[in-house]
Amino acid sequence: MKVNPGGKTPRHISAAEAAALVKSGDWLDYGVITGQPDVFDAALAARKDELEGVKIRNCLSLRPRAVLEADPEGKHFLWFSWHFSGYDRKKHDAGISHYIPVNLGEIPDYYRRFNPPVDVAIIKARPMDENGWFNFGGANLWHRAVIECARTVIIETNPAIPHCEGEMNGVHASEVDFIVEGDGQPPTELPNSPIGDVDRAVGRLIANEIEDGACLQIGIGGMPNAVCALLLDSGVKDLGIHTEMLTDGIGELYRAGRITGVAKRLQPGKIVYSFALGTKELYRTIDRNPDFQCLAVENTNMPHVIMQNDKVVAINNTTQMDLQGQAASESDGHRHISGTGGQLQFVRGAYASKGGKSFICLASTYERKGQRRSRIVLNLTPGNVVTTPRSDMMYVVTEYGIANLKGKSVADRAKALIGLAHPDFREDLERQAREHGLLPRHYY
Repeated sequence: MKVNPGGKTPRHISAAEAAALVKSGDWLDYGVITGQPDVFDAALAARKDELEGVKIRNCLSLRPRAVLEADPEGKHFLWFSWHFSGYDRKKHDAGISHYIPVNLGEIPDYYRRFNPPVDVAIIKARPMDENGWFNFGGANLWHRAVIECARTVIIETNPAIPHCEGEMNGVHASEVDFIVEGDGQPPTELPNSPIGDVDRAVGRLIANEIEDGACLQIGIGGMPNAVCALLLDSGVKDLGIHTEMLTDGIGELYRAGRITGVAKRLQPGKIVYSFALGTKELYRTIDRNPDFQCLAVENTNMPHVIMQNDKVVAINNTTQMDLQGQAASESDGHRHISGTGGQLQFVRGAYASKGGKSFICLASTYERKGQRRSRIVLNLTPGNVVTTPRSDMMYVVTEYGIANLKGKSVADRAKALIGLAHPDFREDLERQAREHGLLPRHYY
């Protein structure tokens, strides 16, 4: 770490001056989620005709990126993402955004060991405080690792970002080369997914498995939201939180007094997360609140860290599962949708935790072109990426029930998963399973 309070003093420059530092062929890092720059992005886009082969790493773009809008064919800027948002997905469909396969908790190590050095890092943070620190807000993740290996560090300031407590959730002025004043836009909000009947049915099954003092990891989507909503109405108490993403559902549980963290072994009493993404109410809740600790992702997502808390409960979604229990959560065939994220790491960390449980949930069906289709299938869609292998799968939940696959044979798994499928598809799934030998002739 280069922190040296008596060291260099960063210089204030304009966005155009900052963009002028970029050369053709450079590796840039735009930071992560709410840490991505806006005024620098616009200034760099204005230089597109002067540049070629500029490579930019990012993660989860919440707003349109000026460099991509200005260069729709990708002739000047190459975009590399650790995890897709809906916007990144559209740019991937257009052939100008590229996914980097990764377990999210390993990314800091990638910067330190494998990635080519970052020529210019541009990260959005709060203005410098009286002690010389620029707070990252609710997006710690791997910003520290980026800064450690960057040749030039630029901070785009924005006072609208909440000030978030957390170990090394910021950068000291002695590590910063230049400061660009941002536009003051509030952090992008992520509206809560509506909770439907299927979500409630799945959420109820999972909520019934959660004990007092459990330590939760909550993923994104209607089903995890439903779990939080149902826990509000349950008698469960003294919950802990050790998660990758901080959601509005967790914020609601905190404000209702259901989260105390007294049973946690790591950071007892603290809500631990690596990034926050939700509504204004969530951002108000975490602002200067010492009950919340925003940590680097290697301190939230690595299985050997997760397992140190007892009774870890990991709740995540998938979009398709085969009859052996492989979960495909990030692609639709060869079309990439999102990313591995922290799913596999939390599945493994929860399993290794004393009394831990991992839940992978999915609706039994979906509709495409007016046809209802099963999400539980004999074979995954060709090209689909396996996010969680069958050997790691624990609890699987649909609106029709819950099954623990640990210790089950291939035939037992197939039978259990057929029982979780929509009734309209069970007979055909059983026939396919028998035809392909997953269910032996004399197995009933």
